[in-house]
Amino acid sequence: MKSIEFKKRFAALKERHKLLMERNNEVYEKKYDNKEDAPFAHGLCLSKLFWLFFIGSFFGTVLETFYTIIIDGHFEIRVGMVFGPFIPVYGGGAVAITLCLYKLHRMNNIIVFIASAIIGAAFEFFCSYFQEMILGTISWDYSDTPFNIDGRTNLAYAVVWGILGLLWLRYIYPFLSRQIEKIPKKPGKILTIVLCIIMIIGGVLTNVAIDRKNKRAENIPPKTVIGQFCDAVFTDDYMKLIFPHMGTKETFAEERMQKSK
Repeated sequence: MKSIEFKKRFAALKERHKLLMERNNEVYEKKYDNKEDAPFAHGLCLSKLFWLFFIGSFFGTVLETFYTIIIDGHFEIRVGMVFGPFIPVYGGGAVAITLCLYKLHRMNNIIVFIASAIIGAAFEFFCSYFQEMILGTISWDYSDTPFNIDGRTNLAYAVVWGILGLLWLRYIYPFLSRQIEKIPKKPGKILTIVLCIIMIIGGVLTNVAIDRKNKRAENIPPKTVIGQFCDAVFTDDYMKLIFPHMGTKETFAEERMQKSK
């Protein structure tokens, strides 16, 4: 009796999942002949991509916070901007995976997993590389982990990216897309512009603040009003608080040597 009941429930669960996947696939394929009938940010447009970036940046902070509490056993502030609970690397990753996998929603899970792993690892590598090239700092270093590439990414995180990409394509993106499209058109356009301006300002101030932190260490005074503002507001103590793991290749190497002793 239990075996028969289990088979019935499992069959019902498979049917519900099939219906869910068919509904999710509509997000990738539904078209409107009349643009006026289309909801806000329909399809893969710039507005949709911005909202994915914004939401991904926010949830990146949430994930990092839970990671430090569960894995490291303590609370730690981990953000990617000098104000607001945002880590743009996660937002950028959400946009990159969406753009690259959008047309693959009919592919099997193995192909999606492999593609997500490669895209995510490459994105992580180039984020670290460009941060070091532009700002002279890095925020993570996997040099002491197996199968790493220049310490910027590794096989383990590629697997994580693969799983996240698969879940993103199958479940998370369709859900978020439907929620974003529920935003009224006119308020949605205004809110998108306002949030976009806020994120741009935050990005500019973050880059200037990091540059000023590096130059303060060399006793180089600010040459602009923005630099003076960053020196007054985003002090070394504040920067250490919000970017606890930011450093250089040399500082990460020194930390590894101290841990090994």
